[in-house]
Amino acid sequence: MKKKIIYFLSSIFPKLFTNLAYQQLTNPQIRKLREHETLILDQATKEDFLFKDFVIKTYVWNNTGKEVLLIHGWEGQAGNFADLIKKLLEKNFKVYAFDGPSHGFSSKGKTSLLEFNELVGILIRKFGAKRLISHSFGGVATTYALSQNTDILIEKYALLTTPDKFTERIEDVVQAVGIAPQVKKNLIERLEQEYDINVNLLNVSDFVKQANVKESYIIHDKNDKVIPIQQSRNVHKNWAQSTLEEVENTGHFRILRTEKILDKVVHFIES
Repeated sequence: MKKKIIYFLSSIFPKLFTNLAYQQLTNPQIRKLREHETLILDQATKEDFLFKDFVIKTYVWNNTGKEVLLIHGWEGQAGNFADLIKKLLEKNFKVYAFDGPSHGFSSKGKTSLLEFNELVGILIRKFGAKRLISHSFGGVATTYALSQNTDILIEKYALLTTPDKFTERIEDVVQAVGIAPQVKKNLIERLEQEYDINVNLLNVSDFVKQANVKESYIIHDKNDKVIPIQQSRNVHKNWAQSTLEEVENTGHFRILRTEKILDKVVHFIES
């Protein structure tokens, strides 16, 4: 019933609801960290990194060892990788992570998925890590960054779920709120005008064809309620260097805390 009311009202007031949908896309909502996630951040060496109008919080664990960079998803943060970081430290990796614009402990303000993409490219080059691990939308940002920086060679890249098409993210917002088709059309036009992009060209399955990655490993739960498994399947189909493992009983977020999954990721990254 609520969605029917929103659909009706958005049909009458498309401009108002376009603004509301735009705000949802540009103002990430951040979940509170668990105690053990906060504790792992306390063990890191922290540094502030200036990016546009943001002060980005970056983290480093260990001064030596093979280097790996962690890229969180939209509305995520570095602390979400706490269980994975612990396992990587046990294997003596040097671990880098960060909180994206308006995410985690970085400064707050209006941001966008595209700014997130740009920052990831800058940080991959800054840290120089040849091993990457991303979660959720972090896969979009990372593959986009690598497609724009083909001189960067990545040895190993593990993706804990990944979206594919940016238009699917917009559709998710439309479906979640229940807004009318005209609002979706207006939203796409606004994004394309403000950021000078064609949203139909923002696809991970296209980015990976240009990315200079020796070996990638995608893990995705068959019953993921946030990002359908078909999106990872399509990315894998278009990525010759990839292996896809479909798992169950982890969900979209719990996959970051499922020990058997994290062991697989660490094994892949260190092998």
